[in-house]
Amino acid sequence: MSTTTSTQIRLARRPVGEPADSDFTTDTVEVPELGEGDVLLRTVYLSLDPYMRGRMSDAESYADPVELGAVMEGSTVCEVVESRADNRPVGTFVLAHTGWQSHAVVPARQTRRLDPATAPISTAVGVLGMPGFTAYAGLLQIGRPQEGETVVVAAAAGPVGSAVGQIAKAKGARSVGIAGGAEKVRILREEFGFDVALDHRSPDFAAELKAATPDGVDVYFENVAGTVGEAVMRRMNPYGRIPVCGLVADYNATEAREGAEPGPALLRRVLTKSLTIRGFIQNEFVADHHEDFQRDMGAWVADGTVKYREDVVDGLENAVDAFRGLLTGRNVGKLLVQVGEDPSR
Repeated sequence: MSTTTSTQIRLARRPVGEPADSDFTTDTVEVPELGEGDVLLRTVYLSLDPYMRGRMSDAESYADPVELGAVMEGSTVCEVVESRADNRPVGTFVLAHTGWQSHAVVPARQTRRLDPATAPISTAVGVLGMPGFTAYAGLLQIGRPQEGETVVVAAAAGPVGSAVGQIAKAKGARSVGIAGGAEKVRILREEFGFDVALDHRSPDFAAELKAATPDGVDVYFENVAGTVGEAVMRRMNPYGRIPVCGLVADYNATEAREGAEPGPALLRRVLTKSLTIRGFIQNEFVADHHEDFQRDMGAWVADGTVKYREDVVDGLENAVDAFRGLLTGRNVGKLLVQVGEDPSR
């Protein structure tokens, strides 16, 4: 095979607070030769997701951290450019987990074939991929919204939050989305069809949340925590359910937030309201519910019940800055880095 090089972004040191450019290095290396059953992949899209901030840290978590000097991990949509696997011919598009790099050699069995005729290949890391499944499984298996109930979701303009609100509506619930800024609030109402959209930056946010939930909150899909989470918790109804998906407000924190509600106050509310709070990682639901997700979400996207947005940043060299923006709410919808040409479009 001809020599191919891969541009790689590696974790150089563990960030303290917001990730800095100096926490990463960019290297160019020759890719190895293919073994039997291997494919050489060219990255088309790299998915940027909030969980990656936790993998940059060596704090105890549900998954091992990225080792210093290793390529930053992440899901990718790739094109097969060389193959020694009969079921992955050259030109095939696949879902892989090759991380922040332009090319990689992996066993074909570690990829999933994509059909551009069914849906844009980028959706495999968005509404039809992990973010969409996170919304689907967390809301339906833990939140279990009933017709007429009120579902509130934070970070509602992101890929998970926007899907949560739309799935809730498909199930007959009332959806209240929380996002940052007037433009995101407009998008929640006009594009994603939320019943109510609130700006958490408003000085009157607590009062606006109360007015938007006159009958209280039955399900709160937690993506953010911080002051937003505390405000919603005060509106929870008895027997309310809280799927905890993320805590993005604190991902860059280096010390406890001033004025944060103490643990005993939270537990008192859990006790007196008989609340169910359940943290989850989406892969725990894959075996039992991913097939249903593919059927349901595929149909909802096809008929317009669930709409989605993609925020595409051009060039792997811009991945670190784009990731910083992800943690501060700069993007709307699913954040992708377009690493290479997408010949399927």
